[in-house]
Amino acid sequence: MSLALVHSRAQTGVQAPEVRVEVHIAGGLPAVSIVGLPDAAVKESRDRVRAALACSQLELPQRRITINLAPADVPKDGSRFDLPIALGILAASGQLPREALRDWEFHGELALTGELRPVEGALPAVLAAAQAGRQIILPLENRAEASLAQHSGARFARTLLEVCALLQTGRELPGPLPETAVAEVDASLPDLSDVRGQPQARRALEVAAAGGHNLLMIGPPGSGKSMLAQRLPTLLPSISDADALECAAIASLAGQRPDLANWRRPAFRAPHHTATAVALVGGGGAASLRPGEISLAHRGVLFLDELPEWERRTLEVLREPLESGRIVISRAARQAEFPARFQFVAAMNPCPCGWAGDPNGRCHCSREQVARYRARISGPLLDRIDIQIEVPRVPAADLRPEAPRGETSARVRARVEAARARQLQRAGMANAALPQARTDRDCALSPNDRLLLERAIDQLHLSARASQRILRVARTIADLAGTDAIGTAHLAEAIGYRRMEPAG
Repeated sequence: MSLALVHSRAQTGVQAPEVRVEVHIAGGLPAVSIVGLPDAAVKESRDRVRAALACSQLELPQRRITINLAPADVPKDGSRFDLPIALGILAASGQLPREALRDWEFHGELALTGELRPVEGALPAVLAAAQAGRQIILPLENRAEASLAQHSGARFARTLLEVCALLQTGRELPGPLPETAVAEVDASLPDLSDVRGQPQARRALEVAAAGGHNLLMIGPPGSGKSMLAQRLPTLLPSISDADALECAAIASLAGQRPDLANWRRPAFRAPHHTATAVALVGGGGAASLRPGEISLAHRGVLFLDELPEWERRTLEVLREPLESGRIVISRAARQAEFPARFQFVAAMNPCPCGWAGDPNGRCHCSREQVARYRARISGPLLDRIDIQIEVPRVPAADLRPEAPRGETSARVRARVEAARARQLQRAGMANAALPQARTDRDCALSPNDRLLLERAIDQLHLSARASQRILRVARTIADLAGTDAIGTAHLAEAIGYRRMEPAG
């Protein structure tokens, strides 16, 4: 009778809880049983491991093998446990030294030939293993994303035999890619100078970028709403290494490989309006809850085009994460929490045909049709959008090749970074994230400006939440101007961004 212990990791949200793979070999009829709340993919490991051992010229003991994945109350899913199960069998049967397994963790799927295939959730496992003081061995194809955690001590192998050679003889395996290989470099990204005309929309985009504010653009087809939204990430400051690692870990859980050239740049997610509520917030089976679009947009931008075309029930799921910056997905047997602190940007036409308010009078929609169209967006959701602007049709003169172009993204980003630095120095966060107590302190108004705000609240029928958001936008405008106090001009501009109420 013999027993071996191998360390691995499960997947629960963005967490990677430790799993101890206990392999026990005893007398009896040959059989392999896996216990400890495995899903179907984990149970299939028996056949993959059997074939991988045979093809690698290693022995599968013809005895009774019991594999326990502890703790039993943590669901185990996927094929990530193939490698630790195979190593546990080899150690329990004396083909590998058990002591060599003590300081390592293992994560990987086995092909029938013994090769290692990449797995999802590699980066969270690397970070958790480093925090536990152990090194981790992963498939070589996971090397790029795992290299984002530079000092983790991760190692990468192509085959099961390479892992065995490391444990038996200490043979070296490749480590993370050099830091220069994952450094941020300039890539071919869209530039704000591509947008013709639209000075007011460009200004609103700059304000939204500087303070992290949510933005709604209303205008006819072809006015440049999508172009503006796609260029918002190029105006945002690079995110910190800690936030970038968190975002890369979320992408890893979704099976997406990070863009090493731009991994510190904010993400931009633009799902189609046919996406479901589960696609937005995340979900899946009880054993494998995956992040949705709002979590993949964490620390970046979530853009929803054709906003009234989205199902209202789908849009309503955005309300809680817009306030809390996180989403909790609950199933009968499991619960997972994902971060979802994103900047919400949306675009819509002013009416069903798209031409309401156009000077040419092309719109023939009735008042009732326009009202029904705009009422598809609920008041509570609109209340959470700080800046609501009109994006009119671009004049033909602005489309000429010789027409002057606007500022580049780099020039605008310099002003945004300076304004964001003032906010971080003052409050440690972007203005859009200020709590109410901090808003009252940092966004103080003069008596006359307070009266101006109160009149605007009464005339525009704004809620208390909307008034707080006006103050935060005014604070951002003052930061862009480099002033410590909010002036009347800053407040008036912020109020102007709330005048375009789509449900009107």
